[in-house]
Amino acid sequence: MGLGRTFLTATLAFSLAACGGGGGSSSGGSTAGGGASSGGGNTGSTGSCSLGSRQDWVLSQLNEWYLFPDLLDQTVNRTNHSTVQSYIDAVVAPARAQDRDRFFTFLTSIAEENALISSGSSAGFGIRLAYDQAANRVFVVEAFENGPAFAEGIDRGSEIVAIGGQSVASLMASGGPQAVVNALGPNDSGVTRSLTVRQLDSSEFTASLAKAEFSLDPISDRYGARILDNGGTKVGYVNLRTFIVEDANRQLREAFGTFRNEGVTQVILDFRYNGGGLVSVADLLGDLLGANRTGQIFSKTIYRDSKSALDETRLFATEPQAIAASRIAVIGTGGTASASELVANAFIPYLNNNLALVGTDTFGKPVGQIARDRSACDDRLRLVAFRTVNTNDGGDYYSGLAAVMPKTCEAPDDITKQLGDPTEGSIATALDFLAGRSCTAIAAVPGTTAASSAAPERRELMMPNVPSPAQIEIPGLQ
Repeated sequence: MGLGRTFLTATLAFSLAACGGGGGSSSGGSTAGGGASSGGGNTGSTGSCSLGSRQDWVLSQLNEWYLFPDLLDQTVNRTNHSTVQSYIDAVVAPARAQDRDRFFTFLTSIAEENALISSGSSAGFGIRLAYDQAANRVFVVEAFENGPAFAEGIDRGSEIVAIGGQSVASLMASGGPQAVVNALGPNDSGVTRSLTVRQLDSSEFTASLAKAEFSLDPISDRYGARILDNGGTKVGYVNLRTFIVEDANRQLREAFGTFRNEGVTQVILDFRYNGGGLVSVADLLGDLLGANRTGQIFSKTIYRDSKSALDETRLFATEPQAIAASRIAVIGTGGTASASELVANAFIPYLNNNLALVGTDTFGKPVGQIARDRSACDDRLRLVAFRTVNTNDGGDYYSGLAAVMPKTCEAPDDITKQLGDPTEGSIATALDFLAGRSCTAIAAVPGTTAASSAAPERRELMMPNVPSPAQIEIPGLQ
Protein backbone atom coordinates (compact mmCIF):
# COMPACT_ATOMS: atom_id res chain seq x y z
CA MET A 1 0.00 0.00 0.00
CA GLY A 2 1.38 3.32 -0.80
CA LEU A 3 0.08 6.81 -0.60
CA GLY A 4 -2.70 6.43 -2.84
CA ARG A 5 -6.17 5.08 -2.30
CA THR A 6 -5.69 1.40 -1.80
CA PHE A 7 -6.90 0.56 1.69
CA LEU A 8 -9.65 2.48 3.42
CA THR A 9 -7.85 1.41 6.42
CA ALA A 10 -5.20 3.13 4.42
CA THR A 11 -1.57 2.39 4.44
CA LEU A 12 0.98 4.91 3.27
CA ALA A 13 3.68 3.10 1.52
CA PHE A 14 6.11 5.77 0.64
CA SER A 15 4.80 5.84 -2.16
CA LEU A 16 1.78 6.77 -0.03
CA ALA A 17 -1.26 4.55 -0.48
CA ALA A 18 -4.52 4.21 1.38
CA CYS A 19 -6.63 1.25 2.78
CA GLY A 20 -10.04 0.87 4.59
CA GLY A 21 -11.57 -0.92 7.60
CA GLY A 22 -10.65 -2.40 7.76
CA GLY A 23 -9.81 -1.04 4.53
CA GLY A 24 -6.57 -0.94 2.66
CA SER A 25 -4.41 -1.47 -0.33
CA SER A 26 -1.64 -3.87 -0.85
CA SER A 27 1.66 -4.09 0.90
CA GLY A 28 1.88 -1.21 3.23
CA GLY A 29 -0.82 0.82 1.63
CA SER A 30 -3.96 2.35 2.90
CA THR A 31 -7.26 0.87 3.83
CA ALA A 32 -10.63 2.30 4.34
CA GLY A 33 -9.52 2.56 7.57
CA GLY A 34 -5.23 2.16 6.12
CA GLY A 35 -1.70 3.82 5.58
CA ALA A 36 1.91 4.01 4.48
CA SER A 37 4.31 1.18 4.26
CA SER A 38 7.94 1.59 3.35
CA GLY A 39 9.89 4.66 4.35
CA GLY A 40 8.72 4.34 7.94
CA GLY A 41 12.10 4.51 9.60
CA ASN A 42 13.61 1.15 8.77
CA THR A 43 16.75 0.20 10.67
CA GLY A 44 18.75 -2.96 10.59
CA SER A 45 20.21 -3.54 14.02
CA THR A 46 18.55 -5.82 16.57
CA GLY A 47 18.93 -3.15 19.23
CA SER A 48 16.65 -0.84 17.28
CA CYS A 49 13.78 -3.25 18.00
CA SER A 50 13.85 -2.80 21.75
CA LEU A 51 10.50 -1.91 23.32
CA GLY A 52 11.55 1.67 23.95
CA SER A 53 12.84 2.15 20.42
CA ARG A 54 9.65 0.77 18.91
CA GLN A 55 7.53 3.01 21.14
CA ASP A 56 9.56 6.07 20.16
CA TRP A 57 9.18 5.19 16.48
CA VAL A 58 5.43 4.83 16.89
CA LEU A 59 5.15 8.23 18.57
CA SER A 60 7.15 9.89 15.78
CA GLN A 61 4.78 8.44 13.19
CA LEU A 62 1.72 9.56 15.12
CA ASN A 63 3.11 13.05 15.50
CA GLU A 64 3.71 13.28 11.76
CA TRP A 65 0.63 11.57 10.32
CA TYR A 66 -2.22 11.25 12.85
CA LEU A 67 -5.43 12.84 11.56
CA PHE A 68 -6.23 14.38 14.93
CA PRO A 69 -2.90 15.76 16.22
CA ASP A 70 -4.64 17.75 18.96
CA LEU A 71 -6.08 14.50 20.33
CA LEU A 72 -2.73 12.83 21.06
CA ASP A 73 -1.72 12.61 24.70
CA GLN A 74 1.91 13.72 24.72
CA THR A 75 2.20 13.20 28.49
CA VAL A 76 2.06 9.39 28.35
CA ASN A 77 5.14 7.80 29.92
CA ARG A 78 6.18 4.92 27.69
CA THR A 79 8.01 3.17 30.53
CA ASN A 80 4.62 2.51 32.14
CA HIS A 81 3.64 0.28 29.20
CA SER A 82 4.91 -3.25 28.62
CA THR A 83 3.73 -3.50 25.00
CA VAL A 84 3.76 -1.18 22.02
CA GLN A 85 0.00 -1.53 21.57
CA SER A 86 -0.70 -0.54 25.16
CA TYR A 87 1.37 2.58 24.61
CA ILE A 88 -0.48 3.39 21.38
CA ASP A 89 -3.81 2.97 23.15
CA ALA A 90 -2.77 5.45 25.84
CA VAL A 91 -1.46 8.06 23.38
CA VAL A 92 -4.62 8.06 21.25
CA ALA A 93 -6.99 7.78 24.22
CA PRO A 94 -8.32 11.35 23.81
CA ALA A 95 -9.39 10.57 20.23
CA ARG A 96 -11.01 7.34 21.37
CA ALA A 97 -12.94 9.23 24.02
CA GLN A 98 -14.55 11.22 21.19
CA ASP A 99 -15.22 8.08 19.07
CA ARG A 100 -12.77 9.31 16.46
CA ASP A 101 -10.46 6.30 16.76
CA ARG A 102 -12.16 3.18 18.08
CA PHE A 103 -9.09 0.97 18.02
CA PHE A 104 -8.40 1.89 14.40
CA THR A 105 -4.75 2.64 15.23
CA PHE A 106 -2.78 -0.52 15.91
CA LEU A 107 0.46 -2.39 15.37
CA THR A 108 0.52 -5.50 13.21
CA SER A 109 2.93 -7.72 11.29
CA ILE A 110 4.10 -6.63 7.84
CA ALA A 111 4.60 -10.22 6.71
CA GLU A 112 1.23 -11.48 7.94
CA GLU A 113 -0.75 -8.60 6.48
CA ASN A 114 0.99 -8.71 3.11
CA ALA A 115 0.31 -12.45 2.89
CA LEU A 116 -3.36 -11.87 3.67
CA ILE A 117 -3.77 -9.20 1.00
CA SER A 118 -1.81 -10.94 -1.74
CA SER A 119 -3.05 -14.50 -1.28
CA GLY A 120 -6.32 -14.03 0.58
CA SER A 121 -5.52 -16.99 2.78
CA SER A 122 -5.84 -17.52 6.50
CA ALA A 123 -5.55 -20.41 8.94
CA GLY A 124 -8.55 -21.50 10.97
CA PHE A 125 -11.82 -23.40 10.77
CA GLY A 126 -13.12 -21.11 8.01
CA ILE A 127 -16.19 -19.76 9.77
CA ARG A 128 -17.51 -16.46 11.09
CA LEU A 129 -18.88 -16.64 14.62
CA ALA A 130 -21.34 -14.35 16.38
CA TYR A 131 -22.43 -14.50 19.98
CA ASP A 132 -25.61 -13.70 21.86
CA GLN A 133 -24.33 -12.34 25.17
CA ALA A 134 -27.71 -12.46 26.91
CA ALA A 135 -28.32 -16.10 26.03
CA ASN A 136 -24.64 -17.22 26.24
CA ARG A 137 -24.86 -18.80 22.80
CA VAL A 138 -22.49 -18.81 19.82
CA PHE A 139 -23.58 -19.27 16.20
CA VAL A 140 -21.96 -19.69 12.82
CA VAL A 141 -23.22 -16.83 10.64
CA GLU A 142 -21.11 -17.64 7.60
CA ALA A 143 -18.90 -20.49 6.39
CA PHE A 144 -16.13 -20.30 3.80
CA GLU A 145 -16.62 -23.11 1.33
CA ASN A 146 -13.04 -24.34 1.32
CA GLY A 147 -12.58 -24.24 5.09
CA PRO A 148 -12.41 -27.29 7.35
CA ALA A 149 -15.75 -26.57 9.08
CA PHE A 150 -17.85 -26.42 5.92
CA ALA A 151 -16.52 -29.80 4.83
CA GLU A 152 -18.01 -31.23 8.05
CA GLY A 153 -21.45 -29.74 7.42
CA ILE A 154 -21.02 -26.67 9.65
CA ASP A 155 -22.65 -23.69 7.96
CA ARG A 156 -24.74 -20.59 8.57
CA GLY A 157 -27.19 -21.25 11.41
CA SER A 158 -25.12 -23.97 13.09
CA GLU A 159 -24.68 -23.40 16.82
CA ILE A 160 -21.42 -24.27 18.58
CA VAL A 161 -22.65 -26.01 21.73
CA ALA A 162 -19.39 -27.29 23.20
CA ILE A 163 -15.65 -27.10 22.59
CA GLY A 164 -13.55 -30.01 23.78
CA GLY A 165 -16.48 -31.21 25.87
CA GLN A 166 -16.84 -27.88 27.69
CA SER A 167 -20.17 -26.17 27.11
CA VAL A 168 -20.09 -22.85 25.31
CA ALA A 169 -22.76 -21.55 27.67
CA SER A 170 -20.46 -22.06 30.64
CA LEU A 171 -17.53 -20.51 28.80
CA MET A 172 -19.61 -17.46 27.94
CA ALA A 173 -20.97 -17.18 31.46
CA SER A 174 -17.56 -17.34 33.07
CA GLY A 175 -15.36 -15.42 30.62
CA GLY A 176 -17.49 -14.00 27.84
CA PRO A 177 -16.58 -14.31 24.16
CA GLN A 178 -12.84 -14.23 24.86
CA ALA A 179 -13.20 -17.49 26.80
CA VAL A 180 -14.69 -19.07 23.68
CA VAL A 181 -11.86 -17.67 21.54
CA ASN A 182 -9.34 -19.12 24.00
CA ALA A 183 -11.03 -22.52 23.92
CA LEU A 184 -10.91 -22.57 20.12
CA GLY A 185 -7.14 -22.12 20.30
CA PRO A 186 -4.69 -20.18 18.13
CA ASN A 187 -5.35 -19.85 14.42
CA ASP A 188 -2.43 -22.02 13.39
CA SER A 189 -2.59 -24.89 10.94
CA GLY A 190 -2.89 -28.22 12.71
CA VAL A 191 -4.58 -26.94 15.88
CA THR A 192 -7.35 -29.47 16.50
CA ARG A 193 -10.54 -29.08 18.52
CA SER A 194 -13.57 -31.25 19.15
CA LEU A 195 -16.71 -29.23 18.42
CA THR A 196 -20.24 -30.20 19.32
CA VAL A 197 -22.63 -28.58 16.87
CA ARG A 198 -26.40 -28.15 16.90
CA GLN A 199 -27.98 -27.79 13.47
CA LEU A 200 -31.11 -25.84 12.53
CA ASP A 201 -33.18 -29.03 12.69
CA SER A 202 -32.03 -29.47 16.35
CA SER A 203 -29.85 -32.47 15.54
CA GLU A 204 -26.40 -32.53 17.13
CA PHE A 205 -23.06 -34.04 16.23
CA THR A 206 -19.48 -33.85 17.41
CA ALA A 207 -16.59 -33.44 14.98
CA SER A 208 -12.84 -33.28 15.44
CA LEU A 209 -11.66 -30.35 13.32
CA ALA A 210 -8.10 -29.36 12.49
CA LYS A 211 -7.42 -25.76 11.57
CA ALA A 212 -5.90 -25.33 8.13
CA GLU A 213 -5.02 -22.69 5.56
CA PHE A 214 -8.04 -21.74 3.45
CA SER A 215 -8.65 -19.00 0.92
CA LEU A 216 -10.92 -16.07 1.74
CA ASP A 217 -13.11 -16.07 -1.35
CA PRO A 218 -14.51 -12.50 -1.52
CA ILE A 219 -17.72 -13.52 -3.32
CA SER A 220 -19.14 -16.95 -2.55
CA ASP A 221 -19.70 -19.30 -5.46
CA ARG A 222 -22.85 -20.48 -3.67
CA TYR A 223 -24.70 -17.24 -3.05
CA GLY A 224 -22.34 -14.32 -3.55
CA ALA A 225 -23.72 -12.94 -6.81
CA ARG A 226 -27.11 -13.68 -8.31
CA ILE A 227 -30.13 -12.12 -9.95
CA LEU A 228 -33.33 -12.12 -7.88
CA ASP A 229 -36.85 -11.80 -9.26
CA ASN A 230 -38.68 -9.00 -7.43
CA GLY A 231 -42.20 -9.12 -8.81
CA GLY A 232 -40.95 -9.19 -12.38
CA THR A 233 -38.05 -6.79 -11.84
CA LYS A 234 -34.53 -8.18 -12.02
CA VAL A 235 -32.45 -7.26 -8.96
CA GLY A 236 -28.71 -7.81 -8.81
CA TYR A 237 -27.60 -9.23 -5.46
CA VAL A 238 -23.94 -9.09 -4.41
CA ASN A 239 -22.65 -10.37 -1.08
CA LEU A 240 -19.13 -9.02 -0.79
CA ARG A 241 -17.45 -10.66 2.18
CA THR A 242 -14.41 -8.39 2.25
CA PHE A 243 -12.67 -5.61 0.34
CA ILE A 244 -9.26 -6.87 1.46
CA VAL A 245 -8.61 -9.63 -1.07
CA GLU A 246 -7.40 -8.39 -4.44
CA ASP A 247 -9.30 -11.13 -6.31
CA ALA A 248 -12.47 -9.24 -5.40
CA ASN A 249 -11.90 -7.02 -8.45
CA ARG A 250 -12.16 -9.90 -10.90
CA GLN A 251 -15.19 -11.36 -9.17
CA LEU A 252 -17.00 -8.02 -9.05
CA ARG A 253 -16.39 -7.43 -12.74
CA GLU A 254 -17.79 -10.87 -13.55
CA ALA A 255 -20.89 -10.30 -11.43
CA PHE A 256 -21.65 -6.88 -12.87
CA GLY A 257 -20.98 -8.10 -16.38
CA THR A 258 -23.85 -10.53 -15.86
CA PHE A 259 -26.03 -7.78 -14.38
CA ARG A 260 -25.33 -5.54 -17.35
CA ASN A 261 -26.19 -8.27 -19.83
CA GLU A 262 -29.50 -8.85 -18.03
CA GLY A 263 -30.43 -5.16 -17.91
CA VAL A 264 -30.22 -4.87 -14.12
CA THR A 265 -30.44 -1.36 -12.63
CA GLN A 266 -31.57 -2.19 -9.07
CA VAL A 267 -28.99 -3.68 -6.71
CA ILE A 268 -28.68 -5.14 -3.23
CA LEU A 269 -25.21 -4.72 -1.74
CA ASP A 270 -24.99 -7.19 1.14
CA PHE A 271 -22.25 -5.83 3.40
CA ARG A 272 -23.67 -7.20 6.65
CA TYR A 273 -20.35 -8.66 7.89
CA ASN A 274 -17.99 -6.63 5.72
CA GLY A 275 -15.41 -4.90 7.90
CA GLY A 276 -13.84 -3.02 4.99
CA GLY A 277 -10.56 -3.38 3.14
CA LEU A 278 -8.96 -1.96 0.06
CA VAL A 279 -10.11 1.47 -1.04
CA SER A 280 -9.18 0.43 -4.56
CA VAL A 281 -11.90 -2.25 -4.45
CA ALA A 282 -14.41 0.31 -3.14
CA ASP A 283 -13.45 2.58 -6.05
CA LEU A 284 -14.06 -0.21 -8.54
CA LEU A 285 -17.42 -1.11 -7.01
CA GLY A 286 -18.46 2.53 -7.33
CA ASP A 287 -17.44 2.52 -10.98
CA LEU A 288 -19.41 -0.68 -11.61
CA LEU A 289 -22.54 0.91 -10.12
CA GLY A 290 -22.08 4.28 -11.83
CA ALA A 291 -21.98 3.84 -15.60
CA ASN A 292 -23.87 7.16 -15.83
CA ARG A 293 -21.53 8.94 -13.36
CA THR A 294 -18.21 8.88 -15.25
CA GLY A 295 -16.21 11.99 -14.45
CA GLN A 296 -18.31 12.92 -11.41
CA ILE A 297 -16.94 12.81 -7.88
CA PHE A 298 -17.05 9.44 -6.14
CA SER A 299 -15.27 10.47 -2.93
CA LYS A 300 -12.71 12.85 -1.46
CA THR A 301 -9.81 11.85 0.78
CA ILE A 302 -8.75 14.49 3.29
CA TYR A 303 -5.58 14.41 5.45
CA ARG A 304 -4.55 16.69 8.34
CA ASP A 305 -3.68 20.27 7.42
CA SER A 306 0.08 19.61 7.38
CA LYS A 307 -0.46 16.83 4.83
CA SER A 308 -3.09 18.57 2.71
CA ALA A 309 -0.91 18.17 -0.39
CA LEU A 310 -1.96 14.50 -0.28
CA ASP A 311 -5.68 15.26 -0.41
CA GLU A 312 -7.32 13.52 -3.32
CA THR A 313 -10.58 13.61 -5.24
CA ARG A 314 -11.53 10.32 -6.85
CA LEU A 315 -13.82 10.45 -9.90
CA PHE A 316 -16.03 7.69 -11.25
CA ALA A 317 -14.14 5.88 -14.00
CA THR A 318 -15.38 3.88 -16.97
CA GLU A 319 -15.74 0.12 -16.61
CA PRO A 320 -17.05 -2.02 -19.48
CA GLN A 321 -19.14 -4.12 -17.07
CA ALA A 322 -20.73 -1.11 -15.33
CA ILE A 323 -24.46 -0.60 -14.88
CA ALA A 324 -26.34 2.63 -14.18
CA ALA A 325 -27.78 1.79 -10.77
CA SER A 326 -31.11 3.56 -10.21
CA ARG A 327 -31.93 2.12 -6.77
CA ILE A 328 -29.55 0.54 -4.23
CA ALA A 329 -30.28 -1.23 -0.95
CA VAL A 330 -27.25 -1.63 1.31
CA ILE A 331 -27.58 -4.38 3.93
CA GLY A 332 -25.59 -3.53 7.03
CA THR A 333 -25.03 -4.48 10.66
CA GLY A 334 -22.70 -3.40 13.42
CA GLY A 335 -20.03 -5.43 11.59
CA THR A 336 -20.27 -3.21 8.49
CA ALA A 337 -17.43 -0.69 8.44
CA SER A 338 -14.95 1.40 6.53
CA ALA A 339 -14.82 0.70 2.79
CA SER A 340 -18.38 -0.69 2.94
CA GLU A 341 -19.62 2.55 4.46
CA LEU A 342 -17.57 4.62 2.00
CA VAL A 343 -19.41 3.09 -0.98
CA ALA A 344 -22.83 3.75 0.55
CA ASN A 345 -21.94 7.32 1.54
CA ALA A 346 -20.63 8.09 -1.95
CA PHE A 347 -24.04 7.45 -3.53
CA ILE A 348 -26.12 9.56 -1.11
CA PRO A 349 -25.93 12.78 -3.19
CA TYR A 350 -26.77 10.95 -6.41
CA LEU A 351 -29.57 8.57 -5.41
CA ASN A 352 -31.16 10.34 -2.42
CA ASN A 353 -34.37 8.46 -1.52
CA ASN A 354 -33.49 5.72 -3.99
CA LEU A 355 -30.77 4.60 -1.57
CA ALA A 356 -31.44 2.84 1.73
CA LEU A 357 -29.61 1.19 4.58
CA VAL A 358 -31.33 -2.09 5.45
CA GLY A 359 -30.79 -4.15 8.62
CA THR A 360 -29.31 -2.31 11.59
CA ASP A 361 -26.95 0.62 12.00
CA THR A 362 -23.37 0.20 10.83
CA PHE A 363 -20.17 0.50 12.82
CA GLY A 364 -19.27 4.08 11.91
CA LYS A 365 -15.78 4.46 10.43
CA PRO A 366 -15.49 7.47 8.12
CA VAL A 367 -11.73 7.57 8.58
CA GLY A 368 -8.94 5.57 7.00
CA GLN A 369 -5.58 4.29 8.10
CA ILE A 370 -2.27 4.50 6.39
CA ALA A 371 0.42 1.94 7.05
CA ARG A 372 3.85 2.95 8.22
CA ASP A 373 6.42 0.15 8.13
CA ARG A 374 9.56 -0.57 10.11
CA SER A 375 10.71 -3.68 8.32
CA ALA A 376 13.66 -4.46 10.60
CA CYS A 377 11.14 -5.21 13.36
CA ASP A 378 8.31 -6.56 11.14
CA ASP A 379 6.25 -3.69 12.54
CA ARG A 380 3.45 -2.13 10.54
CA LEU A 381 1.70 0.75 12.27
CA ARG A 382 -1.76 1.34 10.92
CA LEU A 383 -2.78 4.79 12.05
CA VAL A 384 -5.78 6.98 11.37
CA ALA A 385 -4.54 9.55 8.85
CA PHE A 386 -7.44 10.64 6.65
CA ARG A 387 -11.20 10.96 6.40
CA THR A 388 -13.42 10.40 3.40
CA VAL A 389 -16.43 12.43 2.29
CA ASN A 390 -18.78 12.37 -0.68
CA THR A 391 -19.23 14.96 -3.41
CA ASN A 392 -21.33 17.11 -1.05
CA ASP A 393 -18.62 16.87 1.63
CA GLY A 394 -20.90 14.59 3.64
CA GLY A 395 -19.19 12.21 6.07
CA ASP A 396 -18.34 12.11 9.78
CA TYR A 397 -20.78 9.24 10.43
CA TYR A 398 -18.90 8.17 13.55
CA SER A 399 -22.07 6.74 15.10
CA GLY A 400 -22.97 4.75 11.97
CA LEU A 401 -24.53 5.34 8.56
CA ALA A 402 -28.14 5.37 9.75
CA ALA A 403 -27.88 9.02 10.77
CA VAL A 404 -26.88 10.18 7.28
CA MET A 405 -28.62 7.78 4.89
CA PRO A 406 -31.66 9.17 3.04
CA LYS A 407 -33.76 6.15 4.04
CA THR A 408 -33.35 3.26 6.47
CA CYS A 409 -35.26 0.00 6.86
CA GLU A 410 -34.88 -2.08 9.98
CA ALA A 411 -34.58 -5.81 9.38
CA PRO A 412 -33.27 -8.93 11.15
CA ASP A 413 -30.20 -10.95 10.21
CA ASP A 414 -32.05 -14.25 9.90
CA ILE A 415 -29.41 -16.96 10.25
CA THR A 416 -32.03 -19.66 9.71
CA LYS A 417 -31.94 -18.69 6.02
CA GLN A 418 -28.88 -18.79 3.77
CA LEU A 419 -27.31 -15.61 2.49
CA GLY A 420 -28.66 -14.81 -0.96
CA ASP A 421 -32.08 -16.28 -0.11
CA PRO A 422 -34.79 -13.75 -1.08
CA THR A 423 -36.88 -14.85 1.93
CA GLU A 424 -34.10 -14.05 4.44
CA GLY A 425 -35.16 -11.14 6.65
CA SER A 426 -32.77 -8.44 5.50
CA ILE A 427 -32.88 -9.44 1.83
CA ALA A 428 -36.69 -9.57 1.85
CA THR A 429 -36.80 -6.09 3.35
CA ALA A 430 -34.29 -4.84 0.78
CA LEU A 431 -36.51 -6.20 -1.99
CA ASP A 432 -39.48 -4.41 -0.40
CA PHE A 433 -37.58 -1.11 -0.46
CA LEU A 434 -36.53 -1.57 -4.07
CA ALA A 435 -40.15 -2.26 -5.04
CA GLY A 436 -41.37 0.86 -3.26
CA ARG A 437 -43.02 -0.93 -0.39
CA SER A 438 -42.95 0.60 3.11
CA CYS A 439 -40.61 -0.35 5.93
CA THR A 440 -39.83 0.61 9.52
CA ALA A 441 -36.91 3.00 9.98
CA ILE A 442 -33.85 1.89 11.92
CA ALA A 443 -34.61 3.13 15.40
CA ALA A 444 -31.08 4.38 16.04
CA VAL A 445 -31.46 7.25 13.59
CA PRO A 446 -31.21 10.50 15.61
CA GLY A 447 -34.39 12.53 15.64
CA THR A 448 -36.73 9.67 14.73
CA THR A 449 -39.29 7.99 16.94
CA ALA A 450 -39.64 4.82 14.91
CA ALA A 451 -40.38 1.76 16.99
CA SER A 452 -38.08 -1.24 16.74
CA SER A 453 -40.75 -3.54 15.37
CA ALA A 454 -38.34 -5.88 13.62
CA ALA A 455 -36.60 -6.52 16.96
CA PRO A 456 -33.36 -7.88 15.52
CA GLU A 457 -31.52 -10.38 17.68
CA ARG A 458 -28.57 -8.81 19.41
CA ARG A 459 -25.74 -10.92 18.07
CA GLU A 460 -22.25 -9.52 17.82
CA LEU A 461 -19.40 -10.81 15.70
CA MET A 462 -16.80 -12.55 17.81
CA MET A 463 -13.50 -10.69 17.99
CA PRO A 464 -10.54 -11.76 20.13
CA ASN A 465 -8.84 -9.24 22.40
CA VAL A 466 -5.80 -9.40 20.11
CA PRO A 467 -7.09 -10.08 16.58
CA SER A 468 -4.94 -11.30 13.70
CA PRO A 469 -4.69 -9.21 10.51
CA ALA A 470 -7.35 -11.43 8.93
CA GLN A 471 -9.70 -11.00 11.90
CA ILE A 472 -9.30 -7.23 11.82
CA GLU A 473 -10.45 -7.10 8.21
CA ILE A 474 -12.93 -9.99 8.40
CA PRO A 475 -14.82 -9.63 11.71
CA GLY A 476 -15.85 -12.86 13.39
CA LEU A 477 -13.38 -15.04 11.49
CA GLN A 478 -12.21 -18.23 13.22
